Amino acid sequence: MKPLPPGITAAAFDRGLKSFEAVVGKDQLFVGDDDRAAYEDVYGPSMSPYHHPSAAVAPGSVEEVQAIVRAANEHRIPIWPISRGKNLGYGAAAPAMNGTVVVDLGRLNRILEIDVKRGYALLEPGVGFFDLYDYLEREKIPLWMSIAANAWGSVVGNALERGFGYTPYGDNASQICGIEAVLPDGGMFRTGMGAQTGNPTWNLFRPGFGPDWTGMLCQSNFGIVTKLGLWLEPEPQAAATVDVSLPNFEDIGWWIDTLAPLRLSRVLPSPPNTGNWLGVAAVASQRSQWTDSDAALTDQQIDAIRAKMGLGWWKTTLTFHGLEGAVEAQLKATLDAINNAGHADMKVTRWKRGDPPETALKARPTTLPLQMTNWYGGRGGHLGFSPIVPSDGKICLERIRKAKRRFEEADLDLYHSFTMGERYTTSIALITYDRDNAEMMDRVDKLFRHLVNDAREEGFGEYRTHLTYMDEVADCYDYNDHALRRLNEKLKDLIDPAGILAPGKQGVWPARYRGMRG
Repeated sequence: MKPLPPGITAAAFDRGLKSFEAVVGKDQLFVGDDDRAAYEDVYGPSMSPYHHPSAAVAPGSVEEVQAIVRAANEHRIPIWPISRGKNLGYGAAAPAMNGTVVVDLGRLNRILEIDVKRGYALLEPGVGFFDLYDYLEREKIPLWMSIAANAWGSVVGNALERGFGYTPYGDNASQICGIEAVLPDGGMFRTGMGAQTGNPTWNLFRPGFGPDWTGMLCQSNFGIVTKLGLWLEPEPQAAATVDVSLPNFEDIGWWIDTLAPLRLSRVLPSPPNTGNWLGVAAVASQRSQWTDSDAALTDQQIDAIRAKMGLGWWKTTLTFHGLEGAVEAQLKATLDAINNAGHADMKVTRWKRGDPPETALKARPTTLPLQMTNWYGGRGGHLGFSPIVPSDGKICLERIRKAKRRFEEADLDLYHSFTMGERYTTSIALITYDRDNAEMMDRVDKLFRHLVNDAREEGFGEYRTHLTYMDEVADCYDYNDHALRRLNEKLKDLIDPAGILAPGKQGVWPARYRGMRG
Protein backbone atom coordinates (compact mmCIF):
# COMPACT_ATOMS: atom_id res chain seq x y z
CA MET A 1 0.00 0.00 0.00
CA LYS A 2 1.31 3.44 -0.93
CA PRO A 3 2.40 5.45 2.13
CA LEU A 4 1.13 9.01 2.37
CA PRO A 5 3.04 11.92 3.90
CA PRO A 6 1.97 12.58 7.50
CA GLY A 7 -0.99 14.92 7.70
CA ILE A 8 -1.78 14.72 3.97
CA THR A 9 -5.06 13.21 2.75
CA ALA A 10 -5.18 11.00 -0.32
CA ALA A 11 -7.15 13.66 -2.20
CA ALA A 12 -4.65 16.41 -1.33
CA PHE A 13 -1.76 14.15 -2.28
CA ASP A 14 -3.30 13.38 -5.67
CA ARG A 15 -3.73 17.09 -6.33
CA GLY A 16 -0.06 17.57 -5.57
CA LEU A 17 0.93 14.77 -7.95
CA LYS A 18 -1.12 16.38 -10.70
CA SER A 19 0.81 19.60 -10.15
CA PHE A 20 4.11 17.69 -10.43
CA GLU A 21 2.87 16.00 -13.60
CA ALA A 22 2.04 19.36 -15.11
CA VAL A 23 5.68 20.34 -14.62
CA VAL A 24 7.53 17.25 -15.88
CA GLY A 25 4.95 15.27 -17.87
CA LYS A 26 3.42 11.89 -17.13
CA ASP A 27 6.52 9.93 -18.13
CA GLN A 28 8.66 11.58 -15.44
CA LEU A 29 6.25 11.05 -12.54
CA PHE A 30 6.60 7.62 -10.91
CA VAL A 31 3.75 6.41 -8.72
CA GLY A 32 3.44 2.64 -9.23
CA ASP A 33 4.59 -0.04 -6.80
CA ASP A 34 7.58 -0.96 -8.97
CA ASP A 35 8.46 2.72 -9.36
CA ARG A 36 8.48 3.27 -5.61
CA ALA A 37 10.51 0.11 -5.07
CA ALA A 38 13.24 1.58 -7.28
CA TYR A 39 13.66 4.37 -4.73
CA GLU A 40 13.81 2.15 -1.65
CA ASP A 41 17.00 1.60 0.32
CA VAL A 42 18.34 -1.45 -1.49
CA TYR A 43 21.41 -1.91 0.73
CA GLY A 44 20.24 -0.74 4.13
CA PRO A 45 18.59 -2.42 7.11
CA SER A 46 15.36 -3.99 5.87
CA MET A 47 13.84 -3.94 9.36
CA SER A 48 13.26 -0.19 9.10
CA PRO A 49 9.60 0.75 8.40
CA TYR A 50 10.28 4.47 8.15
CA HIS A 51 11.85 5.25 4.79
CA HIS A 52 9.33 4.40 2.09
CA PRO A 53 8.66 7.01 -0.61
CA SER A 54 5.15 7.69 -1.85
CA ALA A 55 6.24 8.62 -5.38
CA ALA A 56 9.13 10.09 -7.35
CA VAL A 57 9.42 12.93 -9.84
CA ALA A 58 12.32 13.58 -12.23
CA PRO A 59 12.80 17.19 -13.36
CA GLY A 60 14.90 17.86 -16.43
CA SER A 61 15.98 21.44 -15.76
CA VAL A 62 16.60 23.93 -12.97
CA GLU A 63 13.34 25.66 -13.89
CA GLU A 64 11.47 22.40 -13.42
CA VAL A 65 13.16 21.88 -10.03
CA GLN A 66 11.94 25.33 -9.00
CA ALA A 67 8.42 24.60 -10.23
CA ILE A 68 8.30 21.31 -8.31
CA VAL A 69 9.43 23.02 -5.12
CA ARG A 70 6.76 25.69 -5.53
CA ALA A 71 4.11 23.03 -6.14
CA ALA A 72 5.30 21.12 -3.07
CA ASN A 73 4.85 24.29 -1.02
CA GLU A 74 1.40 24.90 -2.44
CA HIS A 75 0.20 21.39 -1.59
CA ARG A 76 2.42 21.01 1.52
CA ILE A 77 3.93 17.78 0.19
CA PRO A 78 7.39 16.90 1.59
CA ILE A 79 10.07 16.18 -1.01
CA TRP A 80 13.47 14.45 -0.82
CA PRO A 81 16.06 15.39 -3.47
CA ILE A 82 18.63 12.84 -4.63
CA SER A 83 21.43 13.15 -7.17
CA ARG A 84 21.60 9.55 -8.42
CA GLY A 85 20.35 7.65 -5.39
CA LYS A 86 23.54 5.61 -4.96
CA ASN A 87 24.26 6.75 -1.41
CA LEU A 88 24.65 3.08 -0.57
CA GLY A 89 25.05 2.16 3.08
CA TYR A 90 23.55 5.50 4.11
CA GLY A 91 20.01 5.24 2.74
CA ALA A 92 20.45 5.09 -1.05
CA ALA A 93 17.52 6.88 -2.73
CA ALA A 94 15.08 6.59 0.18
CA PRO A 95 13.78 9.51 2.25
CA ALA A 96 14.10 9.88 6.01
CA MET A 97 10.32 10.15 6.48
CA ASN A 98 7.67 7.80 5.14
CA GLY A 99 5.53 9.18 2.35
CA THR A 100 8.02 11.80 1.17
CA VAL A 101 8.19 12.27 -2.62
CA VAL A 102 11.66 11.69 -4.07
CA VAL A 103 12.93 14.37 -6.45
CA ASP A 104 15.32 12.49 -8.74
CA LEU A 105 17.90 14.85 -10.25
CA GLY A 106 19.45 12.17 -12.46
CA ARG A 107 18.27 13.90 -15.64
CA LEU A 108 20.32 16.97 -14.73
CA ASN A 109 23.45 15.22 -15.96
CA ARG A 110 25.47 17.75 -17.92
CA ILE A 111 29.16 18.47 -17.58
CA LEU A 112 28.74 22.21 -18.00
CA GLU A 113 32.37 23.27 -18.05
CA ILE A 114 35.89 21.93 -17.67
CA ASP A 115 38.52 24.61 -17.17
CA VAL A 116 41.85 22.92 -17.87
CA LYS A 117 43.99 25.96 -17.10
CA ARG A 118 42.44 26.54 -13.67
CA GLY A 119 41.61 22.92 -12.89
CA TYR A 120 37.91 22.76 -12.17
CA ALA A 121 34.67 21.23 -13.41
CA LEU A 122 31.16 22.68 -13.23
CA LEU A 123 28.71 19.82 -12.93
CA GLU A 124 25.04 19.01 -12.55
CA PRO A 125 24.03 16.49 -9.86
CA GLY A 126 23.25 13.64 -12.26
CA VAL A 127 26.88 13.37 -13.46
CA GLY A 128 28.42 10.13 -12.18
CA PHE A 129 32.05 9.32 -11.55
CA PHE A 130 32.17 7.11 -14.66
CA ASP A 131 30.64 9.93 -16.72
CA LEU A 132 33.23 12.49 -15.67
CA TYR A 133 36.13 10.04 -15.94
CA ASP A 134 35.10 8.95 -19.46
CA TYR A 135 34.74 12.58 -20.54
CA LEU A 136 38.20 13.52 -19.27
CA GLU A 137 39.70 10.47 -20.99
CA ARG A 138 37.85 10.95 -24.26
CA GLU A 139 38.77 14.62 -24.53
CA LYS A 140 42.34 13.92 -23.34
CA ILE A 141 41.99 16.51 -20.58
CA PRO A 142 45.03 16.44 -18.26
CA LEU A 143 43.02 16.58 -15.02
CA TRP A 144 42.60 13.77 -12.51
CA MET A 145 39.57 13.04 -10.36
CA SER A 146 39.19 12.07 -6.75
CA ILE A 147 36.99 8.97 -6.87
CA ALA A 148 34.85 7.48 -4.11
CA ALA A 149 35.05 3.78 -3.29
CA ASN A 150 31.65 3.28 -4.90
CA ALA A 151 31.97 5.05 -8.24
CA TRP A 152 28.40 4.21 -9.19
CA GLY A 153 27.23 7.42 -7.54
CA SER A 154 27.08 11.13 -8.26
CA VAL A 155 30.17 13.32 -8.15
CA VAL A 156 28.10 16.20 -6.78
CA GLY A 157 26.17 14.03 -4.33
CA ASN A 158 29.33 12.46 -2.93
CA ALA A 159 30.96 15.83 -2.38
CA LEU A 160 27.83 17.22 -0.68
CA GLU A 161 27.70 14.19 1.65
CA ARG A 162 31.39 14.75 2.52
CA GLY A 163 32.61 11.61 0.80
CA PHE A 164 36.25 10.67 0.38
CA GLY A 165 38.65 9.68 -2.35
CA TYR A 166 42.28 8.67 -1.94
CA THR A 167 44.28 11.30 -3.82
CA PRO A 168 45.67 14.69 -2.69
CA TYR A 169 42.19 16.05 -3.55
CA GLY A 170 40.53 13.22 -1.65
CA ASP A 171 38.50 15.28 0.82
CA ASN A 172 35.83 15.86 -1.80
CA ALA A 173 33.77 18.39 0.15
CA SER A 174 36.81 20.63 0.55
CA GLN A 175 37.16 20.80 -3.25
CA ILE A 176 33.71 22.35 -3.71
CA CYS A 177 33.90 25.91 -5.05
CA GLY A 178 30.71 27.57 -6.24
CA ILE A 179 27.19 26.17 -5.79
CA GLU A 180 23.87 27.00 -7.40
CA ALA A 181 20.90 25.89 -5.30
CA VAL A 182 17.12 26.11 -5.26
CA LEU A 183 15.74 27.30 -1.93
CA PRO A 184 12.77 25.68 -0.16
CA ASP A 185 10.48 28.43 -1.49
CA GLY A 186 11.50 27.79 -5.10
CA GLY A 187 13.91 30.72 -5.33
CA MET A 188 17.44 30.18 -6.56
CA PHE A 189 20.83 31.57 -5.53
CA ARG A 190 24.54 31.05 -6.02
CA THR A 191 27.23 30.93 -3.37
CA GLY A 192 30.47 32.87 -3.17
CA MET A 193 31.54 34.96 -6.14
CA GLY A 194 28.63 33.49 -8.11
CA ALA A 195 26.36 35.89 -6.22
CA GLN A 196 27.69 38.58 -8.57
CA THR A 197 26.28 38.25 -12.09
CA GLY A 198 28.91 37.10 -14.56
CA ASN A 199 31.80 36.96 -12.08
CA PRO A 200 34.42 34.65 -13.68
CA THR A 201 35.93 33.68 -10.31
CA TRP A 202 32.83 31.79 -9.10
CA ASN A 203 34.63 28.44 -9.25
CA LEU A 204 38.03 29.81 -8.22
CA PHE A 205 37.42 31.47 -4.83
CA ARG A 206 34.97 29.86 -2.45
CA PRO A 207 34.05 32.45 0.21
CA GLY A 208 32.90 35.44 -1.81
CA PHE A 209 31.66 38.37 0.30
CA GLY A 210 29.92 37.81 3.63
CA PRO A 211 28.82 34.46 5.08
CA ASP A 212 29.76 31.43 2.99
CA TRP A 213 26.86 29.04 2.34
CA THR A 214 28.97 26.30 0.79
CA GLY A 215 29.16 24.30 3.99
CA MET A 216 25.52 25.05 4.81
CA LEU A 217 24.48 23.11 1.72
CA CYS A 218 26.50 20.00 2.61
CA GLN A 219 24.47 17.28 4.36
CA SER A 220 21.63 19.77 4.76
CA ASN A 221 17.98 20.33 3.92
CA PHE A 222 18.37 24.05 3.25
CA GLY A 223 18.44 23.85 -0.56
CA ILE A 224 18.58 21.63 -3.64
CA VAL A 225 21.96 21.87 -5.38
CA THR A 226 21.59 22.13 -9.16
CA LYS A 227 25.15 23.11 -10.13
CA LEU A 228 28.45 22.60 -8.32
CA GLY A 229 32.02 23.63 -9.06
CA LEU A 230 34.64 21.05 -8.11
CA TRP A 231 38.40 21.43 -8.19
CA LEU A 232 40.27 18.69 -10.05
CA GLU A 233 43.91 17.67 -9.74
CA PRO A 234 46.24 18.67 -12.59
CA GLU A 235 47.83 15.58 -14.07
CA PRO A 236 51.07 15.16 -12.10
CA GLN A 237 54.50 14.84 -13.59
CA ALA A 238 55.05 11.69 -11.57
CA ALA A 239 53.26 9.45 -9.11
CA ALA A 240 54.09 6.55 -6.84
CA THR A 241 52.30 4.10 -4.59
CA VAL A 242 53.42 1.98 -1.67
CA ASP A 243 51.31 -1.12 -1.07
CA VAL A 244 51.68 -1.99 2.60
CA SER A 245 50.78 -5.13 4.54
CA LEU A 246 50.89 -5.15 8.35
CA PRO A 247 50.94 -8.64 9.95
CA ASN A 248 49.38 -8.02 13.37
CA PHE A 249 46.13 -6.67 14.80
CA GLU A 250 48.03 -4.34 17.17
CA ASP A 251 50.11 -2.85 14.34
CA ILE A 252 47.45 -0.23 13.72
CA GLY A 253 48.73 1.66 16.77
CA TRP A 254 52.28 2.31 15.63
CA TRP A 255 51.07 2.65 12.04
CA ILE A 256 48.75 5.57 12.83
CA ASP A 257 51.44 7.24 14.95
CA THR A 258 53.93 6.88 12.09
CA LEU A 259 51.67 8.32 9.41
CA ALA A 260 50.19 11.14 11.52
CA PRO A 261 53.18 13.52 11.36
CA LEU A 262 53.64 12.72 7.66
CA ARG A 263 50.04 13.70 6.99
CA LEU A 264 50.27 16.81 9.17
CA SER A 265 53.34 18.05 7.28
CA ARG A 266 51.87 16.94 3.91
CA VAL A 267 54.84 14.74 3.24
CA LEU A 268 52.10 12.16 2.71
CA PRO A 269 49.73 14.18 0.51
CA SER A 270 46.87 11.72 0.06
CA PRO A 271 44.49 10.35 2.74
CA PRO A 272 45.48 6.69 3.21
CA ASN A 273 42.84 4.10 4.02
CA THR A 274 44.05 1.18 6.13
CA GLY A 275 41.61 -1.72 6.16
CA ASN A 276 41.69 -5.14 7.75
CA TRP A 277 41.98 -8.48 5.96
CA LEU A 278 38.22 -8.83 5.39
CA GLY A 279 38.25 -5.95 2.92
CA VAL A 280 40.20 -8.18 0.53
CA ALA A 281 38.68 -11.54 1.45
CA ALA A 282 35.08 -10.36 1.08
CA VAL A 283 35.72 -8.96 -2.40
CA ALA A 284 37.52 -12.09 -3.60
CA SER A 285 35.37 -14.76 -1.92
CA GLN A 286 32.20 -15.55 -0.01
CA ARG A 287 31.99 -16.61 3.62
CA SER A 288 30.50 -19.98 2.68
CA GLN A 289 33.82 -20.90 1.04
CA TRP A 290 35.52 -20.75 4.44
CA THR A 291 32.99 -22.05 6.97
CA ASP A 292 29.60 -23.69 7.37
CA SER A 293 29.05 -22.06 10.75
CA ASP A 294 26.86 -18.99 11.27
CA ALA A 295 29.01 -17.90 14.22
CA ALA A 296 31.56 -15.11 13.87
CA LEU A 297 34.90 -16.30 12.56
CA THR A 298 37.38 -17.17 15.28
CA ASP A 299 40.94 -15.82 15.38
CA GLN A 300 42.15 -19.27 14.28
CA GLN A 301 39.81 -19.28 11.27
CA ILE A 302 40.87 -15.76 10.37
CA ASP A 303 44.54 -16.77 10.52
CA ALA A 304 43.81 -19.71 8.21
CA ILE A 305 42.04 -17.46 5.68
CA ARG A 306 44.87 -14.95 5.79
CA ALA A 307 47.47 -17.67 5.29
CA LYS A 308 45.56 -19.12 2.35
CA MET A 309 45.15 -15.73 0.68
CA GLY A 310 48.55 -14.32 1.68
CA LEU A 311 47.08 -11.43 3.65
CA GLY A 312 48.35 -9.41 6.56
CA TRP A 313 45.95 -8.23 9.24
CA TRP A 314 45.95 -4.72 7.75
CA LYS A 315 46.43 -3.45 4.21
CA THR A 316 46.85 0.06 2.82
CA THR A 317 48.12 1.90 -0.22
CA LEU A 318 50.04 5.17 0.19
CA THR A 319 49.86 7.48 -2.81
CA PHE A 320 52.16 10.31 -3.93
CA HIS A 321 51.48 12.76 -6.80
CA GLY A 322 53.44 15.77 -8.08
CA LEU A 323 56.78 16.79 -9.52
CA GLU A 324 59.16 13.86 -9.90
CA GLY A 325 61.70 15.23 -7.43
CA ALA A 326 59.00 16.02 -4.87
CA VAL A 327 57.47 12.56 -5.21
CA GLU A 328 60.85 10.91 -4.67
CA ALA A 329 61.56 13.07 -1.62
CA GLN A 330 58.17 12.39 -0.08
CA LEU A 331 58.49 8.70 -0.87
CA LYS A 332 61.93 8.44 0.75
CA ALA A 333 60.84 10.31 3.89
CA THR A 334 57.81 8.06 4.23
CA LEU A 335 59.71 4.82 3.71
CA ASP A 336 62.38 5.91 6.19
CA ALA A 337 59.73 6.72 8.80
CA ILE A 338 58.03 3.36 8.36
CA ASN A 339 61.27 1.37 8.46
CA ASN A 340 62.30 3.15 11.66
CA ALA A 341 58.95 2.48 13.35
CA GLY A 342 58.04 -1.18 12.83
CA HIS A 343 57.75 -4.11 10.46
CA ALA A 344 55.69 -3.80 7.28
CA ASP A 345 55.82 -5.58 3.94
CA MET A 346 55.98 -2.93 1.23
CA LYS A 347 55.89 -2.79 -2.55
CA VAL A 348 56.71 0.48 -4.36
CA THR A 349 55.34 1.34 -7.82
CA ARG A 350 56.35 4.46 -9.78
CA TRP A 351 54.80 6.25 -12.75
CA LYS A 352 55.95 9.13 -14.95
CA ARG A 353 53.93 11.23 -17.37
CA GLY A 354 54.16 9.60 -20.78
CA ASP A 355 54.24 6.03 -19.47
CA PRO A 356 51.70 3.69 -21.07
CA PRO A 357 48.18 4.33 -19.72
CA GLU A 358 47.96 0.85 -18.23
CA THR A 359 50.77 1.72 -15.82
CA ALA A 360 49.32 5.08 -14.79
CA LEU A 361 48.50 5.39 -11.11
CA LYS A 362 45.51 7.67 -11.58
CA ALA A 363 42.35 6.70 -9.75
CA ARG A 364 39.83 4.89 -11.94
CA PRO A 365 36.14 4.47 -11.12
CA THR A 366 35.03 1.03 -10.03
CA THR A 367 32.21 -0.66 -8.15
CA LEU A 368 34.32 -3.66 -7.13
CA PRO A 369 34.28 -2.81 -3.39
CA LEU A 370 30.50 -3.37 -3.40
CA GLN A 371 31.28 -7.07 -3.77
CA MET A 372 31.87 -7.00 0.00
CA THR A 373 28.11 -6.87 0.52
CA ASN A 374 27.90 -10.44 -0.78
CA TRP A 375 30.07 -11.83 2.05
CA TYR A 376 27.13 -13.48 3.82
CA GLY A 377 25.24 -14.27 0.61
CA GLY A 378 21.50 -13.77 0.25
CA ARG A 379 20.28 -10.22 -0.27
CA GLY A 380 23.46 -8.51 0.80
CA GLY A 381 23.81 -5.04 2.25
CA HIS A 382 25.99 -2.93 4.49
CA LEU A 383 26.04 -0.13 7.06
CA GLY A 384 29.00 2.08 7.84
CA PHE A 385 29.70 3.40 11.32
CA SER A 386 32.28 6.16 11.00
CA PRO A 387 33.14 8.42 13.96
CA ILE A 388 35.91 11.01 13.70
CA VAL A 389 38.82 10.55 16.14
CA PRO A 390 42.24 12.17 16.59
CA SER A 391 45.09 10.68 14.57
CA ASP A 392 46.49 8.93 17.61
CA GLY A 393 47.66 5.31 17.64
CA LYS A 394 46.51 4.58 21.18
CA ILE A 395 43.01 5.90 20.50
CA CYS A 396 42.70 4.03 17.20
CA LEU A 397 43.91 0.77 18.73
CA GLU A 398 41.37 1.10 21.54
CA ARG A 399 38.66 1.84 18.96
CA ILE A 400 39.36 -1.35 17.03
CA ARG A 401 39.55 -3.40 20.23
CA LYS A 402 36.12 -2.18 21.30
CA ALA A 403 34.68 -2.68 17.83
CA LYS A 404 36.07 -6.23 17.73
CA ARG A 405 34.39 -7.05 21.05
CA ARG A 406 31.08 -5.59 19.87
CA PHE A 407 31.18 -7.54 16.61
CA GLU A 408 31.96 -10.74 18.51
CA GLU A 409 29.00 -10.10 20.85
CA ALA A 410 26.81 -9.68 17.76
CA ASP A 411 28.27 -12.84 16.16
CA LEU A 412 29.29 -10.89 13.06
CA ASP A 413 32.60 -10.70 11.18
CA LEU A 414 34.50 -7.44 11.64
CA TYR A 415 35.55 -5.20 8.79
CA HIS A 416 37.28 -2.07 10.01
CA SER A 417 39.34 0.61 8.35
CA PHE A 418 40.95 3.94 9.22
CA THR A 419 41.05 6.84 6.74
CA MET A 420 43.49 9.58 7.77
CA GLY A 421 42.95 13.27 7.20
CA GLU A 422 45.69 15.75 7.99
CA ARG A 423 44.77 15.96 11.68
CA TYR A 424 41.98 13.44 12.22
CA THR A 425 41.17 9.85 11.39
CA THR A 426 37.83 8.38 10.36
CA SER A 427 37.33 5.09 12.22
CA ILE A 428 35.08 3.06 9.94
CA ALA A 429 33.34 -0.14 11.04
CA LEU A 430 31.53 -1.65 8.05
CA ILE A 431 28.76 -4.10 8.93
CA THR A 432 27.81 -6.53 6.15
CA TYR A 433 24.77 -8.79 6.32
CA ASP A 434 22.02 -10.72 4.56
CA ARG A 435 18.94 -8.47 4.54
CA ASP A 436 16.62 -11.49 4.29
CA ASN A 437 17.89 -12.88 7.60
CA ALA A 438 15.59 -11.20 10.14
CA GLU A 439 17.48 -12.56 13.15
CA MET A 440 20.78 -11.27 11.74
CA MET A 441 19.24 -7.87 11.04
CA ASP A 442 18.14 -7.60 14.66
CA ARG A 443 21.75 -8.21 15.72
CA VAL A 444 22.94 -5.63 13.18
CA ASP A 445 20.60 -3.00 14.61
CA LYS A 446 21.69 -3.66 18.18
CA LEU A 447 25.35 -3.64 17.14
CA PHE A 448 25.04 -0.30 15.40
CA ARG A 449 23.36 1.32 18.39
CA HIS A 450 26.05 -0.10 20.70
CA LEU A 451 28.73 1.41 18.45
CA VAL A 452 27.03 4.82 18.52
CA ASN A 453 26.77 4.75 22.32
CA ASP A 454 30.34 3.52 22.80
CA ALA A 455 31.71 6.35 20.67
CA ARG A 456 29.49 8.87 22.43
CA GLU A 457 30.81 7.79 25.83
CA GLU A 458 34.33 8.41 24.52
CA GLY A 459 33.31 11.86 23.23
CA PHE A 460 33.30 10.94 19.53
CA GLY A 461 30.59 11.36 16.91
CA GLU A 462 29.93 10.22 13.35
CA TYR A 463 30.35 12.54 10.38
CA ARG A 464 27.78 10.64 8.27
CA THR A 465 25.22 7.95 8.97
CA HIS A 466 22.29 5.93 7.67
CA LEU A 467 18.78 7.40 7.60
CA THR A 468 17.61 5.09 10.39
CA TYR A 469 20.18 6.48 12.83
CA MET A 470 20.28 10.17 11.87
CA ASP A 471 18.31 11.30 14.92
CA GLU A 472 20.34 9.10 17.24
CA VAL A 473 23.64 10.40 15.89
CA ALA A 474 22.43 14.02 15.84
CA ASP A 475 21.54 13.63 19.52
CA CYS A 476 25.23 12.95 20.26
CA TYR A 477 25.99 16.58 19.37
CA ASP A 478 24.62 17.82 22.69
CA TYR A 479 26.84 20.76 23.66
CA ASN A 480 24.88 23.51 25.46
CA ASP A 481 21.61 21.59 25.36
CA HIS A 482 21.92 20.72 21.65
CA ALA A 483 22.55 24.34 20.67
CA LEU A 484 23.66 23.41 17.14
CA ARG A 485 20.48 21.46 16.47
CA ARG A 486 18.36 24.32 17.79
CA LEU A 487 20.20 26.75 15.52
CA ASN A 488 19.73 24.47 12.51
CA GLU A 489 16.03 24.13 13.22
CA LYS A 490 15.58 27.87 13.74
CA LEU A 491 17.11 28.45 10.30
CA LYS A 492 15.07 25.58 8.85
CA ASP A 493 11.82 27.11 10.05
CA LEU A 494 12.79 30.51 8.68
CA ILE A 495 13.63 29.44 5.13
CA ASP A 496 11.27 26.44 4.91
CA PRO A 497 8.16 27.38 6.92
CA ALA A 498 6.06 24.72 5.16
CA GLY A 499 8.64 22.07 6.12
CA ILE A 500 8.67 20.49 2.67
CA LEU A 501 12.38 20.02 1.92
CA ALA A 502 13.96 16.75 3.13
CA PRO A 503 12.42 16.63 6.62
CA GLY A 504 14.62 14.72 9.05
CA LYS A 505 17.81 14.84 7.03
CA GLN A 506 20.80 14.73 9.40
CA GLY A 507 18.33 14.98 12.27
CA VAL A 508 17.08 18.43 11.27
CA TRP A 509 13.27 18.46 11.41
CA PRO A 510 11.00 21.37 10.49
CA ALA A 511 8.47 22.54 13.08
CA ARG A 512 5.68 20.79 11.19
CA TYR A 513 7.26 17.36 11.69
CA ARG A 514 9.41 17.91 14.75
CA GLY A 515 7.35 15.49 16.81
CA MET A 516 8.54 12.68 14.53
CA ARG A 517 12.13 12.89 15.75
CA GLY A 518 13.26 9.43 16.79
